[in-house]
Amino acid sequence: MPHSRYLIGHLPYYSVLIVTGMVLAILLASREEKRMELPKDTIVDLALFLIPISVLGARIYYVIFAWDIFKDDLLSIFAIWEGGIAIYGALIAGICTTFIFCRFRHISVMAVLDCIVPGLALAQAIGRWGNFFNQEAYGLPVTDPALQFFPMSVQILEGSVPVWHMATFFYESLWDLLVFLFLWSVRKKTEKSGDLFFLYSLLYAAGRLVIEGLRMDSLTAGPIRVSQLIAFLACVLFLFLCLYRKKPVHHPVVLTLPALQLILFLILPRPALESAYPPFLFLSLTCLGSLMAFSTGLPWGVRILCPLLCTFSWFAYARMTSDLSFCLLFSATSLAVSLPVAFHTFLRR
Repeated sequence: MPHSRYLIGHLPYYSVLIVTGMVLAILLASREEKRMELPKDTIVDLALFLIPISVLGARIYYVIFAWDIFKDDLLSIFAIWEGGIAIYGALIAGICTTFIFCRFRHISVMAVLDCIVPGLALAQAIGRWGNFFNQEAYGLPVTDPALQFFPMSVQILEGSVPVWHMATFFYESLWDLLVFLFLWSVRKKTEKSGDLFFLYSLLYAAGRLVIEGLRMDSLTAGPIRVSQLIAFLACVLFLFLCLYRKKPVHHPVVLTLPALQLILFLILPRPALESAYPPFLFLSLTCLGSLMAFSTGLPWGVRILCPLLCTFSWFAYARMTSDLSFCLLFSATSLAVSLPVAFHTFLRR
């Protein structure tokens, strides 16, 4: 649990982390600008428009989906220093701004987006730690004492009592960091302008799709978690775009992972399931997804998405059983083997 929200005086950690992420993103994008031979200062000029418009978009998005907070005091909409922004609003506004900027400058939109997204993923990884200091973006309660340690879980004050919750801000920060490392490692190996942007969009949305389902403070529209719905739609959209741009890849079918998961499932103690869905359904989904990740002839985008969907199914199982450790084991086995193989097929192209 953080000792304070503020670094010095009234300067919040959240602001410092966000600005640090922005600066690093601009530096990395400027480096890529030179490598891709874009006009000098393209990134700096774009940032002058991109940053304020993205902040505005983040605020508008939050206000729309948290209207009950603002409807009785419209002036509070402008009190952004009191908190209330959402990354999806920033991303949507940022992409639109980049598109308009590039059209006016007669520069390739996809090339500029390829420059930006590695640093953007790193900035998101850094910025998520602001949620730790603000005591927000946390997940379900953690009742298993073996998992009550940071960063697996985090203590959140409920009244005056600290309660252990899933550290979903850390999960997303770690995922964003992995996305950054992957994008940075493949940025020189992509075939077409825009490949890096589509990869970022697919991977970020897939991670958000899983993690958003674990949070307790999501923005909602009725019973629907808005960010999770957008993540799902983004996965479908960018998966389609990735498949449209790529040809099928091939790899020998490997049965090792599904066999390992089946053995673990049979020998490990399983939680009692207070649901109409039997655990074998989730095991079947996991084995099927693992097989598809290795299967001959499937497009690389499908093979990347399959283990992510398997992970999502096990987290859904965790929500029904309150047994996180059991489900994390199967999620980890899916990701640890399936994703590297699927990514390897992309790198070989």
